[in-house]
Parts: sequence; C-alpha cells; structure tokens
Amino acid sequence: MNLLPFFVTVPLAAAFFIPIIGKRMKVVPKAISIVSTLFLSMLGGYTAYLATAEKILIYNVGGWPAPVGISMVVDGFSAFILVIVNTIASLVAVYSAGYIGKYTDTWKFFTLFMLMVAGMNGVLIAGDLFNLYVCLEIAAIAAYSLVAFGVKAEELEAAFKYAVMGAVGSSFMLLGLALLYGYTSTLNMAQMASVIAAKGTSKIIPMVSALFLMGFGLKAALVPFHAWLPDAHSSAPAPISAMLSGLLIKVLGIYVLSRVFFNVFGMNAQLSAILITLAVVSMVMASILAFGQYDIKRLLAYSSISQMGYIALGLGVCTPLSIMGAIFHLFNHSIFKTLLFLNAGAVEDIAGTRDLMRMPGILARSPVTGCTNLIGSMSICGIPPLGGFWSKLIIIFACIQADRPVLSFIAIAVSIMTLGYYFKAVTPILFGSKEPRLISDSGAVRRLPALMAIPMIILAILSIFTVLVLLPNMGRIFLDNAAAVLIKGKEYAALAASGAMR
Repeated sequence: MNLLPFFVTVPLAAAFFIPIIGKRMKVVPKAISIVSTLFLSMLGGYTAYLATAEKILIYNVGGWPAPVGISMVVDGFSAFILVIVNTIASLVAVYSAGYIGKYTDTWKFFTLFMLMVAGMNGVLIAGDLFNLYVCLEIAAIAAYSLVAFGVKAEELEAAFKYAVMGAVGSSFMLLGLALLYGYTSTLNMAQMASVIAAKGTSKIIPMVSALFLMGFGLKAALVPFHAWLPDAHSSAPAPISAMLSGLLIKVLGIYVLSRVFFNVFGMNAQLSAILITLAVVSMVMASILAFGQYDIKRLLAYSSISQMGYIALGLGVCTPLSIMGAIFHLFNHSIFKTLLFLNAGAVEDIAGTRDLMRMPGILARSPVTGCTNLIGSMSICGIPPLGGFWSKLIIIFACIQADRPVLSFIAIAVSIMTLGYYFKAVTPILFGSKEPRLISDSGAVRRLPALMAIPMIILAILSIFTVLVLLPNMGRIFLDNAAAVLIKGKEYAALAASGAMR
C-alpha cells in the first residue's frame, strides 16, 4: 500500500524539476513528462490488480489513521479510473511532445500538465472530502492556465470564463463541505457515511446534495452548468482539450458525484430522478446545439456534454446493469474523445483551419489522421462493433430492464442525432468542403510528426478492440469490480472505516 502516495508525489516531483532543468534543456520537460506518466500508467495497472484481489487499499499518511491523519483509499472504482487517467495522460504527453513546438516556453506547459495529472490522481485516491477538494483545485487551476496557454484573446476570454464559473462551482462545494462537516464532525468519507447512516437523513443532507450537484455538475458540464465548456475546449491547445474532455470532467465531475451520492449519502429516488433529468436534458440539448457548429473543436465540445449525459443516465437509472454501462461508457468516451481532440489538433496542423466549411480534405494528405478520425467518429456514434456501440447498448438495455422504455428511446434518438452531426463533420474532414470557393489553399502540407501520430493510432486501435479488452476474462473482472463499488453503496464505508485491508 506504500505505492499509493506515488500517484501524487511522482507528478508533483516532475512539476518541480521541469522548471529547474527545462529552461536550459528543452527536451527534458518532454522526457520527464513522458517517463513520469508511463510509470504512473504501469503503477495504475498494478494497483488495479491489487484492488481486484483485495477489494480496498488504504494508506495512512505518517501512520496516523483517520480522522486524525490523512488516508489514501483505492478500491475497484477508483483503481479503474486511475488506470484510465494515467494511461490517457501518457499518450497525451507523447502527443504533446510533437505538438507543442509551435509554442514558446514549453517547460511551463509540461509543468502545468503534470500538476493537472497530480490533482486528478489526488482526487481519485483521497479518502476524505477536504483533501479531495484541495486536489480538485490543483487540477482545476492548472486547467485554467493551460486553456489560456496560447495567450490569444479568445483563449484568455475562455480561460477567464472557465475560472469564474469554476470558482462558483468550488464555492458550492466548499459550502456543502462545511455544512456536512458541521453535521458529521468528520471529513473522512467512510466515517461520514457511517455517521449519516447512524443519525439518519436530516434536512441538511438534501441541502448539501443540491450544493454538490451544482458544484460537481458544473465540473462535469451537465446542462445547465455547461456554459464554460464549449469555449474552454475549443480555445485550449489540442492536448489540453483532450485532457479536459477525456479525463478532467469525468474525474472532477462524474467520479466525485458518484463517490458522494452512492458511497456517502446513498442513492435515493429523488437523487436518481434529478440525475436522470439532468442527463436527458444534457443529451438532447447538447446534440441539438452541436448541429449548428462548424468549428470542429466546438462540435466535439458539445458532443462531450451529450456523452456525459449518457454516463449520468446510467448512474441515475441506478441498476447494476446501468451502472456497469455508465462506467463502461466512461471508459470508452475517455478513449474516443481523447482521440478525436488529438485528431482535431492534427487536422488543424495539416489544414490550417478548424472550420468545416473550409476543409481541403485530410484523407489524401494524411491517411493516418483521416482514418483515425473516422474510427473515433464511428465509435462515438455507436457504430458496431466499436466500443461506443457496446456501452450505449448496455445503457439502453438497462433502461428497458428497469421498465423505462422512454429513456431507452431517448438514448437511441440521441445516438441517431450524434450520427447526423458527426456525418456533417467527417465528410468535409475526409474529402473536403463541397463549396469550392471556401476551400483553403492546398499548397505545402506540414507532415504529421510521429509523436503525434503514434498516440492517435493506439487510441484508434483501442476504440476498435475495447470490447475485447474489457468484456472478457480479466478485463471484465476490473469492470465488474468498479461497478460493484457503486452498486454496494454504503458497504464501501464499512469496509474503508474498518481499515481491514492495508
């Protein structure tokens, strides 16, 4: 269990050494980031294996048990997300090494990048809400800075909007945390759940639930808390857009909501109904708004909001099958949305534009970019046998199984809408705009660096074979173990509070 602190200390150490060495040796920040994230991805896989075997891992910092000390806790759910976060971060770090050359002071980029990774890992292993909040703020502040990294007017505006709305969300979280601490007299999540179970639900719990729903719902970009996301995702450098959409909104939003509502408060009918309502509104509204987008990154941003709706729907229906489908879709979305944002960066690099009405056609110029774009788009649309099809299908079947056919119909309709606006996007990207007067100059084409191509190829392969990775044998064990943590609800509290497995 002594390995758990490395998830935070390794990226923090990388963020510390990069400015010291990176100012003089430009290749060092890239190397440190890639090596650190690769190590973390391997550590995540090993931790997931241990969590599967022992159910829950606990490390008490300094040997002091909770509530006096700080506990780091990893169970099947957090271990599963740790693998996703650090694997995707390692691929994005490789991509960034080839992409970031257009900017100056790249050591600042990689310093902030590693701080973001440290913050997300800290959120996932935190055993108490206060340290979870601190790590969440570390990741969020790094994200604000990275959105503005290019220092153009639109990037600064997007970062400012993101920071202001993020501060509002953080205020809701902090207020809810203070009220909850006053009621339970502890910050440790497992002990907090035990106190709530012993005292029973009082009027303070619905109030705190509403505050957390607004705060973490804003981080997850669920409608109507989504206004920051389209600007932030479209303005940020492509690798950061990939991190924001592929990881950050899931870790700071979906993961924390799931952890608090299922394992601390316990999911109830009211929370389920609210979550389903937010999910349906997010799915439908974001899909409608995506149709009007001709900037490829803004289209992808609205698509992220819609796909978060699928995950929230699975969690809200709150059956074992729907929860498994939600976690599986979280995994799939991390892969294909990261791929699509990295691909958008490559498209902009090659074509010199993100405007779908001015695309010169990418497939003939860069087959790797064109093919990976097609694979990622097919996966998010739910085209069989790609990963997105299976996770959406599980959620749809879960709605039918729960006797909610209207929700399954909405999920199918939104998937068809997704196919519609991605068809609008993929056609000009692959073959060029149909309006010759708007086609951009087809002069010299910048060759796609290998460091940018390799992560896209790996993610495209994962999009194709994700069902073979997760559904059979060992992969299914990881997925089932992650879903079981939420399905069992407050049993997590009893196990973590006992500290039986250290």
